[in-house]
Order: sequence, then structure tokens, then C-alpha cells
Amino acid sequence: MAPTEIYIPLTSETFSHSQEEDAENELFHAAGKQSNGCIRDEKNSLSTSDPTAEESPIIYHYLTFETELPSPSTLSSSDPNAPPAPEPPDLRDHVSPFTWSESRKNFTTWLSCAVTVVTAYTAGSYSPASVQLSAEWGVSQVAIYVGITAFTTGFAIAPMVLAPFSEINGRKPVFVATGILFVICQLCCGITRSYPGMLLARFFAGVGGSTFSTMVGGVVSDIYRAEDRNTAMALFSGAALFGTGLGPLVSGFIAQRTTWRWIFYVQTIDCGLLILAVALFMKETRGSVLLSRKAQILNKWYEAREKAGCIGFEVPVGSNGCKNESQRIRWKVKADEERESLAKMIGISLYRPFHLLLTEPVVFFFSLWIAFSWAVLYLTFSAIPLVFSTNHHFNIEENGAVFAAMSVGAVISTILSIYQEKIAKHYGKLSSTPEGRLYFACIESALMPIGLFWFGWTSFTSIHWIVPTLAIGCATMGIFSVYLAVFNYLADTYGRYASSALAAQSFCRNMLGGVFPLATDQMFRAMTYPGASSFLGGVGALLTIVPWVLVFYGPRIRARSKFASVWNGLKASNLANAQHIKPQIVASDRSKASFRTDQNRHVPEPAEFHARPTEPKITP
Repeated sequence: MAPTEIYIPLTSETFSHSQEEDAENELFHAAGKQSNGCIRDEKNSLSTSDPTAEESPIIYHYLTFETELPSPSTLSSSDPNAPPAPEPPDLRDHVSPFTWSESRKNFTTWLSCAVTVVTAYTAGSYSPASVQLSAEWGVSQVAIYVGITAFTTGFAIAPMVLAPFSEINGRKPVFVATGILFVICQLCCGITRSYPGMLLARFFAGVGGSTFSTMVGGVVSDIYRAEDRNTAMALFSGAALFGTGLGPLVSGFIAQRTTWRWIFYVQTIDCGLLILAVALFMKETRGSVLLSRKAQILNKWYEAREKAGCIGFEVPVGSNGCKNESQRIRWKVKADEERESLAKMIGISLYRPFHLLLTEPVVFFFSLWIAFSWAVLYLTFSAIPLVFSTNHHFNIEENGAVFAAMSVGAVISTILSIYQEKIAKHYGKLSSTPEGRLYFACIESALMPIGLFWFGWTSFTSIHWIVPTLAIGCATMGIFSVYLAVFNYLADTYGRYASSALAAQSFCRNMLGGVFPLATDQMFRAMTYPGASSFLGGVGALLTIVPWVLVFYGPRIRARSKFASVWNGLKASNLANAQHIKPQIVASDRSKASFRTDQNRHVPEPAEFHARPTEPKITP
């Protein structure tokens, strides 16, 4: 007779990772504490000498990182012919990433930032090759810049399809798989003999590289709690902008001294080494995946013990958990049960960002703000060669050197962002609300329009080239402030829907960023350099109103949002509400049972952040 399987649910939600969101696992609160005065229920306990022990019910419990694992009822079998009991598994690699050591967190952060630099490097490194590519294939410079558009298109679309795979399989397998694609496509860019082949390779390079930008934010959220995230997020944001400037800087020297093909060969080598480092040294960071693996390891160990005749574990029972009973147990993870099919997850991942973009004013205006800022950043790929070649007679190498201002601006902004928040917190000047993330951005985001006006009105042959170069660094610092503020505010405001909100801004940001270089030459020639820069600076100045509006009216706007307001309400009362979930056992026969609660099932967020408390369901 097959053993009966019974599901014993906990009376709380159990797979969120945040300390303030994890409901207490009452069932195993006293597990493993055999000397704390608890009484063993001998009547209901299993015995290895009992011939019916192996046919007793298997009882399933939900596993969390806080669950205290119960002690075995027996250490060895009473059967002298039975094989020895297997040793307990090593679970040191299956703990919550929040509890990792600082050195391990720092290594993960720096490795993630390194691959972000390489990905951003790829976006800009294409620009210095444009002159040689145009001459070799007989197409216009604007047509060559379509290669940037192809890259950003893959960069924008791929994360929404790939995100569900990271929820099921974890971050690392997705990183390695897409990283291999990224390296192969870089090599294809270097060896291609046709213009269409270059565009195709650039598109798939964008697909492969997209995870190293979008999912790195998820890695940061995996290992740091919200209050500890600023330094890591500042490093990530700085890496994205630093790499964007580094690409044309290095590639300009390569293109001037060799051929455009070596631009891509060098990237193939660099990317290959980093992907190898990720495969060898990076640990999985997604908590729900680690928890599922931990449950599988424990269940295999339990099965092996039972085959060796060692049956049962001491599980606390009763209202106060102070009474032990030997049970045949197995573990389940709530996230695995509630996960929808892969096709539905991909559908939701594609649908929900646009739903939020069209229905949430905060998502819309933040996406507009960051999309314009990113468009200005990518516009420099064609604007800098145009302005400096025309007015200062720079060659490819010298044009590339101008982009050093962008990398320097990113470094300065990163350092400033890390220390200004620490100082503000030290003096108690920083609000704990999402609007507190915008205080510095209200001032520093103005550096982008200031830099644009500065660049436009100093782009004359009579003015030294260092002056507009400094303007580029100033504008970069403003773009950094916008990028960091948008990411942090959306993450704090939308909770479990944050990944969809961030996917919306990422799509807008990369699509607009890829289009602007195509129109730069015509715009700057038709409107003149000062006129075009002033127009862009005016739009940028108008958009700096966005953070000010949210600083003063953010709580009121969030209260009207069914996504943001529901999250904020649940965040404060999650533990209390968790106690009102009423579990039921619904048995169809003696040998099978299933679990349900009187809460509605929800669709887990298939993207960057861990699952959050249940919220209104949206079906595409």
C-alpha cells in the first residue's frame, strides 16, 4: 500500500525574505530543542521496530529559511542487516542570501558590477567603428547607427521574456546561458562580412547582454535589505554609466590604430573571461530557488534514511509546540506551489509592464524622465564625433577620449551618492518614505539640463575643447541621479510589482535611447549645435519637476494607486494579517490530500524581486 500524503500548511505566509514580511513559522518554533521541557508523544510516535512505520502517512510542511529543522527520531535502524544511515547533507550554501557574510556580498556585488560595465561598454563601443563600417559597406553613417538601435531593441525586449526563467531556475543559470550568447554574438560582430549580418548579431548581443544590466538590480535586492541597498545600487548605477563612457574611449584607440574588427575581438575576450568568472565563482542569489533546492536535498536525505530503516523526525505538535511527535515528513516551498505555468508567466511579464505604464502616473512620468535622460546619454555616441570633429578637428581616437568625461562623471556621482546618504542618515535628515529617495535627485538631476546648455553654448571653435568636455561630465552626473532615483523609488513604492514597473521604464529607456542617435546628425545640423542642445536642455529642465511633485504629493498619489497603496498597507500589517489565514485540508480520498487557504491565489511576479504578500490579480 502506498504511503498516505498529507499536507500540513502553516498559519502564515512563508516564502518572503524580508524580516518584516516573513510570518513566523509556528509549527517549527521549538523544533530540534529536545531538552526544553517538551514531552514526546509516545502513543503517536513512529518506531523502527513497528512494521507499519514505513506505511504511515508522509506529512508535508512548508519550508522557510527561518524553519528550525527537527531532530531524527532514531539515529540507526534496529535491523542489523539494514545499511548505515546516511550523513546529514551540507546546507551551508542554501541559507538566505540576506545572511551572507559581508565579504561574500561584496564579491557578488563587484562581480555583478563588472559584467554591467562590460555590457554598457558594448553599447558605446560600436560608435567609433561607424566611419570604417560606412566606408567598407557603402552605407550612410545614420544606417550604421542602426546597429545601436538593434542592440538596444534586444536589450529592451529580452528581459521581459527571460525574467520568468530566473524565477524558476535562478539568476546564475540565466546569467551563464545569456552570457554565452553574448560572447558568441560579439565574435559574430567581428567576423561578419555584411551590414545585415552586423545588425542581426548586434540584436542578439543585446539579448544576451540584457540580463547583465536588468537582473543585476535583482541580485542587489536578493542579498541586501531595502535599508542597506543604497551603496550597492549606487555602484550598479555607476557601473552602467562608467561602462557607457568606457566603450567609445577604448574602442576609439583600437579603431584608430587597427581595424574595427578588433573592437569586437577585444570584447569577445573580455566578456568570455568575465562569463567564466561568473560560472566558476558566482553563487546563486535568488532566495526562493535556494529554498527549493534546500527542500529537495532534505527530502532526498529523508528518503535515504527511510531506506536505511531510520524513520521519523521529532516534530513539535499541539497549540504551544511543547509536545513532540515522531513523523514521516517532507518539505514543500510555497513559491513552487503558487507559480503559474511558464507560458502564463511570460505572458504576464510581457503584459503587466505596459499595463502599469498606461495606468500608473508615477510609472509613466518616471519612465518618460529616465527615457529622455538615457536618450541624451546615447545621443552623445553621434553628437560628440560630430561636434568635435567639425569644430576641433578631432580624429577617431581623440573623439573617443572625450568620453572619458562620462566615466569620470559616473565615478564622482557614485562616490557622492554613497556618502551623501550616509551623512544624511547620520544626522537624521533622511525620510524613511519612498519620497526620501528623491531628496538628492531634486537638486542633482538639474545637472543634466545644465550640462546640455553648457555643452551647446560652448561648442564653438573659439572655445577650448575641454569646456564642452566638462559639460558632458556634468550632464552624466545628472543622468546618474535620475537613474538611481527612478530605480529606488519604483522599487520602494510598488513592492512585488516593482519588477514590472522597472521593466516598463527599462523598455522605454532602451527604445528611446536607441532611436536618438539616428536623428542626432540632422537635428544638430538643422537647429545648430547651441539650438539643439538648448532644446534638449529645456526638455530636461521641464522633466526635473517630476521629483519635486512626488516629494510634495507622493503620499497622496500613492494612496490613489491600487498597486502602490495596497502594497504599503500590507507592508505594515503583514504579520498581523498572516494570522487570519485559515488553512483547510481538502481530502479526496484516504491516500491523497491537497491544501488551500481562504486567500485568493496570486500570480507570482516573474521578474527581479522576491515574492511579496498577496495582491490583486491581473490576468492578461
